[in-house]
Amino acid sequence: MTELASNKASAPPVPHGMPWLRLAFRPFYLGAAWLAALIVPLWVAVFLGAVSWQPAPSPLLWHAHEMLFGFAIAVIVGFLLTAGKTWTGLATPRGPTLGFLILLWLSARVASLLAPYAVFAVLDLALLPIVGLIFLRLLIRSRNWRNVPLALILLLLTLVNLTFHLSANGLIELDPMRSLYAALGFVVIIECVMAGRVVPFFTTSALPNIKIVTLPWLDRTALAATVMGMTLWVTGWHSGLASASLALAFALNLVRQWRWHPLATRGRPILWILHAAHLWLILGLGLLALAQMGLITASLGVHALGVGATGGLILGMMTRTARGHTGRPLTADAPEIAIYALIMIAALLRVLLPLLLPSLYVTGLVASAAAWTAAFLIYLWQYTPWLVSTRPDGKDG
Repeated sequence: MTELASNKASAPPVPHGMPWLRLAFRPFYLGAAWLAALIVPLWVAVFLGAVSWQPAPSPLLWHAHEMLFGFAIAVIVGFLLTAGKTWTGLATPRGPTLGFLILLWLSARVASLLAPYAVFAVLDLALLPIVGLIFLRLLIRSRNWRNVPLALILLLLTLVNLTFHLSANGLIELDPMRSLYAALGFVVIIECVMAGRVVPFFTTSALPNIKIVTLPWLDRTALAATVMGMTLWVTGWHSGLASASLALAFALNLVRQWRWHPLATRGRPILWILHAAHLWLILGLGLLALAQMGLITASLGVHALGVGATGGLILGMMTRTARGHTGRPLTADAPEIAIYALIMIAALLRVLLPLLLPSLYVTGLVASAAAWTAAFLIYLWQYTPWLVSTRPDGKDG
């Protein structure tokens, strides 16, 4: 009887509720992948004049906003509300509550296409403060002070989004693109923080012969230089100081990544995609430094950060965490390898081709969009059955 009671006590929780609403990564990863696969080709079609639809206030602002506050934020929310359960040991939203959050996110995306702008703005502004407060409450209850800055960034992004909507409608005197640059800056900061934690850890876990000794002073200095450089770039306060700060951030992050032994991961696609994407982050900082000196356009740095770094890190984490949390091996099969290759090709075509051959800009844009879209369609084909079904090991989550 005692042994039976012990076995019952140690048994994993019995799964309950719809599988796709058990942890936040499931619906938000699906939503983000669908959005990424649909809106990039739509944007290119609008940009080239093949589609006459004109969103308010402008196609360019709509494209940039939805890539940040639609696509990237969905993945960040899904990741943080899933990781929050591990970090704090407390329950995170699931079932009807999680369903409400994903429905709120989805309604804003649909409203951006079909509804009056005021309706879109209200719906779009609602998600981040709710998620930020939920996440902050979890961290405070568990005394997990280390991750409180991540919750505060979510709340700060709410203010950035509000500023965007006000400026886009002429209610305040500010270039709305500055707000979108600020949002990209916050996303880059999140990526710097999380990459510094997970990339060395994942590398040493998969490659026991590799020893990585982190240097806290280097991590802090690289992050500080990145924050300073992005802040000066966003505000446009002093181009010379911004360029110097971004160049310093480029150098420090490059030294930091070299200490993570990126070349040792060449035979492990599920690892090298994270290293490759982080290298795009470093390259993006360097390109922004050059843009501040007037040598190239800022768009090249923005897309290095947006396509190569953010797209690459997101797909790297969306595959790895989805495999882990659905009880599957942490390996990359043929679909994952194709996904990783396509997102890197998309970044090369969008950034390096226009840099080296400006006359092929349109060709590079269309080809990059095709590679980007294909990467997310393959993700949906491979992962949708896993994300909407119970774990094969029968565990909850």
